[in-house]
Amino acid sequence: MNITHYGHACVLIEIGERRVLIDPGTYSNGFEELRDLDLVLITHAHPDHFDIARTTALLDRNPQARVVVGADAAEALDGYAAVRVVAEPGQTLTVGGVELQVTGGEHACIHPDLPTSRNNGYLIAGSVFHPGDAFDLPPAAVDTLFVPAGGPWMKLQESIDFLRAVAPRVAVPIHQAGLALAHQNMHHHLLATLAPVDTEVVVLEPAAPRAL
Repeated sequence: MNITHYGHACVLIEIGERRVLIDPGTYSNGFEELRDLDLVLITHAHPDHFDIARTTALLDRNPQARVVVGADAAEALDGYAAVRVVAEPGQTLTVGGVELQVTGGEHACIHPDLPTSRNNGYLIAGSVFHPGDAFDLPPAAVDTLFVPAGGPWMKLQESIDFLRAVAPRVAVPIHQAGLALAHQNMHHHLLATLAPVDTEVVVLEPAAPRAL
């Protein structure tokens, strides 16, 4: 399996011959010219996870790709010709030859005075888990976890506890674009220091594929 991190929450997963892109948002760069995508997964409709203009342009270059979204993000694609699959938490489905298990349902709380929003987590091919903006646990043991490192909806203790609860073989920090570089490094260090003993925390270089 190869993984490429395009910044913040956006990652490309290559499993065998399948190419799955997750959360091409406004804080991410380098995904725009990708080709031969099989799936584009959107966890929720917030712009840092779903840049509608760049995503639809990407889909124009990948007409074979299927888009898996929650109900709120699906509304942003109304009138667009891409093949959409609206996924709800609790579902298991196979799209484009890739098995997906959908978790979550609700974005983590930023503040009680703000309206809630939807959020899908995705367990991909029974192996790789992207939680979106929530700490809902995957439905089964996972090999690779994308673990949020920062955001207005979380504190680092929650991220560490989530990492310990999932206990994957490999954890890749994501969702750090809102942190200054010094804070990114500190959060990555703390995740690595406080991870389960058998978990390797791997910080990926931007837009550089890595076999994991």
